[in-house]
Parts: sequence; C-alpha cells; structure tokens
Amino acid sequence: MKLFIDPGHGGDDPGAQGNGLDEKDITLAIALKIRKIILNDYENVQVKMSRTSDVTRSLAQRSSAANAWDADFFLAIHINSADSSAQGYEDFIYNGVSNSSKAAKYQDIIHAEVIKVNQLKDRGQKKANFHVIRETNMPSLLTENGFINNKHDAELMKNAAWQQKVAQGHVNGIAKSFGLKRKATKETPKTTTAPKTSTTPKTTQSGTKTVYTVYVGSYKSKENAQDRVTELKKKNIKSSIITTKISGATWYRVKVATYTTNANAEKRLKEIEKAGYDDAFIITEKTSTAPPKTETTKPTSTSKPATNTNKPTTSASKLTTAKPATSTNSNTSTKGSTTANPSKTTNNSTNQIPIIAAPGNFTILGPTFLSPEQMNQFVKKVNPKAPELGEFYQTFGKYYGIRGDVAFAQAIHETDYFRFTGVVNPEQNNYAGIGATGGDTRGASFDNAEEGVLAQLQHLFAYATTKPLPNKYPLVDHRFQLVDRGSAPTWTALNGKWAVPGTTYGQSILSLYEKMIHAGS
Repeated sequence: MKLFIDPGHGGDDPGAQGNGLDEKDITLAIALKIRKIILNDYENVQVKMSRTSDVTRSLAQRSSAANAWDADFFLAIHINSADSSAQGYEDFIYNGVSNSSKAAKYQDIIHAEVIKVNQLKDRGQKKANFHVIRETNMPSLLTENGFINNKHDAELMKNAAWQQKVAQGHVNGIAKSFGLKRKATKETPKTTTAPKTSTTPKTTQSGTKTVYTVYVGSYKSKENAQDRVTELKKKNIKSSIITTKISGATWYRVKVATYTTNANAEKRLKEIEKAGYDDAFIITEKTSTAPPKTETTKPTSTSKPATNTNKPTTSASKLTTAKPATSTNSNTSTKGSTTANPSKTTNNSTNQIPIIAAPGNFTILGPTFLSPEQMNQFVKKVNPKAPELGEFYQTFGKYYGIRGDVAFAQAIHETDYFRFTGVVNPEQNNYAGIGATGGDTRGASFDNAEEGVLAQLQHLFAYATTKPLPNKYPLVDHRFQLVDRGSAPTWTALNGKWAVPGTTYGQSILSLYEKMIHAGS
C-alpha cells in the first residue's frame, strides 16, 4: 500500500493562525507522526510526503507528486479557522465522487476512528471542491483537525500527546480501510529521543581543508539516481552521480555542487528545497592541505604529555587514562589529546585502561580503546548468541571520531545484551532504539547489522557535534535531521534526549563501559 501524506501549507504559507499557533506547524507534526506510526507498526506500507520540513509547496506540486508516484491513497492534514465559537473535526472528499466510491468508504472508516480519540466535536463528513482531493487520481481525503482560533481546540493542538492521538486515529482508519497487517511486537515499553536546545562550538582541524557538497537524494538503485539527474536537468540544475559502498552494496548519490564554505552550501540547499526537493542534504569532505602532524611525548603548547608518575593524566576530551592510545580520523580533530605512546593508532592494547574521572565531562567524541574481540567477548559472557558487531563499532567509531566501544556499551544497554527483551525486535537491526517510543511503536528498521550500527554512530554524531556529517558512508539514520545538532557533546548530556525521562541514561552506559574496560584489562 502506497500512502501519500500532505501536511497542509508550509514555508511562506503559514495557513490559519490563532492562539499563537500556525497551521503549517501543527499539520506537519501530525503528518510526521502518522508516517512514523504506520511505518513502524504495519507491513507492506510505503509512505511519501509532500513536505517533511517547513518548505513551500504549491497545490499543483502536491497533487502532481502523488499522481507521479501512483499512490493508493492521498491524505491531506489541515487545521480549520472561522470565528472563535466554531470548533470540532470534519473531513472532506471530492464533491465529484459518489457516496459508493472508495473515497466515501474510506472516509466513513477514517472519520469514525479519528473521532474516537481526538476529543473534538464531530462536525461530520462532507464533500468539497478542494484542489488536492479533486486533482489527485487516487481516493483522497482532507481532514480538518480542529479550529486554531478556538481556545478549546487550540489548547489541544499545543499538546504533543494530543497530536499523537490524532495521528494514531488516522492510522487506525487507514489500516482498517486497506486491511493492513500489523508487524509483530513485544510488550516491554521503550523511551524515545526528545531533543532539547543547547549548542556546542564547532571544532577545526589543522592541516585540512573542508569542502561542503550538496546532494539531492541517495539511492540503492542506479536507475533512480539517473531519473533524478534527468529530472534536475529539466529544471536547469546540473548534477552528477557519485557512488559509495556500504554493506557490500553500491549506493548512488546525486551531487549538485561543492563549496568551500558551509554558508554557500546552505544557500544552495535552500534553493534546491524551494525547487521541490526536500531530500537534499549537505555532507562534508576534508582534504589535506599539509602533511599531518604526529604527536610526540614532548610537551607542546597545545597538548600536555603524560607524566612518569602514577597519577592519571587528563586529555582535552576529559578522559583520564593510565596509558591512552590515539585514534586518528581525517574527519574529526584529535588535536590536544594526550598520549604515552603516540606511535600507536590501534586500540587493542589491554594495557590502555580508561578511567572515567568525571562522567559529566566524558565526551562522545574520542578514541576507541577496546578491540572488536574484547567487545564481542564481553557481551558473549552474558549472551553467547550475541552477534559479533565489535568490528563495526571500531570502524565507524574511528571514522566519525566517536568512542565506538562506548557506543557498543550503549547498544548493550538498549538491547539488554542483544537479547532484545524490549519493544525492538532483532530483525530491525536497531541497536540503539532509534525512533522507538514505547507500546507498539518499535522504531526504525535497517537492512542489516552493519547499517544498524552505522545509523547509531550517525545519530551520536548529530548529538555530539554541529559539524556536517562526513561523506564516506550514506546517511542511513532517518532521524539525523531531527536532532538538535551539538546539544549533547557528552554521554550524560543524552539524558532526557536519547531516552525520556532518562535521568541516568548516560551514567548507565558509562557504568557498563567501565565493566567492559575492567573485563578486558
């Protein structure tokens, strides 16, 4: 089943306004929740949206996109407006269809399901000559979810829990209408990410030059990428196809332009989005402008060497160690780290024993100390059937400059030693509970184990830094853009963000990590 969701208004068009709210924001919030619920909970469903962010879309763009995709059902989400006394929910099908049409049948079912949960007055099922339900080729429905200038309705709209109920009502109706089959679920509840606002400064890397590349889509099918190039050419946008490998498969990304400043890349990205492409994104590539510097134990002005005493030394990343090893990464700065043996760039020495002196300062970015074998052996002591994922955590950790072994501890915490006793199933390859919100909402699914680990490290990168994501691997974390970038540079800063309420989430991860360190020392 192919579902096309159209969040009303957006960008330059705020839609109805009242009680401090804009219609475009409420419609998008509900639509995104509908997409998330139906993809997580039901089998054989594809979802496409007219917009996934605050961008402008014309009515013709919305209906044409649905028709071109050959959707099975078109759902437009709107908020009503009238005088302040008007309130309630109503929905519309095109006035040119009969009462025995599929659209009318689906309206009957969806209307009943939404009214069950939305706490709004029932204004009935109606017909109208609205563009999006008239010009779409498939059965279409437009829902008006309350009146924004009515105090009662507006107060509900401000509540994320109400938005979730409304989204669930729509999904329940769609599932009944199309006879969708639910995915298998487990009962243990799971918490979810709730980004909060704060920032962390960007870091720079000596001896490199950063370039910012704008892409418009990443595909597993070369034909799809070629179609995108052809489509862009018709709009006088030059592009080319760049290939990369992940999980042994070739991915095809459509490149538009490369810039030396992020500002220029962002400007171009906005132009691409206005042209109708909300799947455009920016990734970075760092090229060397000078021979890389090798750290020594000799004191310098930017790094403090390890001493010969028994006291622990402290690196710029707030990690205290007895003998730390460096982990270089062409995309992440390692300037200022402390080493006792700078010639070592591997991380399998059991003599390198990190000591977490201050959990609140223990950063997500940093070197990986444990080897893949040490990680795998640790988890197999509890779960002999655990998958051997250590290599992925080391590889992706090194590339993104993230502590891969701590990320492994996070996965242990999330999956109960890969026994998956919570809401997420093993088949999802979702080792960090990305997108899982509890109940029947199981979160994201990934094609294989490698992609699941990659998504976790990309999600951590989003929280840890405001830097653009390096471009060696495709973006597989579908929630990357939802993160308040750089808002959690430390593991404990993930409290209340990666998990809610999660007041000790980061501490639990670090506690597991310390057990891993001692087991491997």
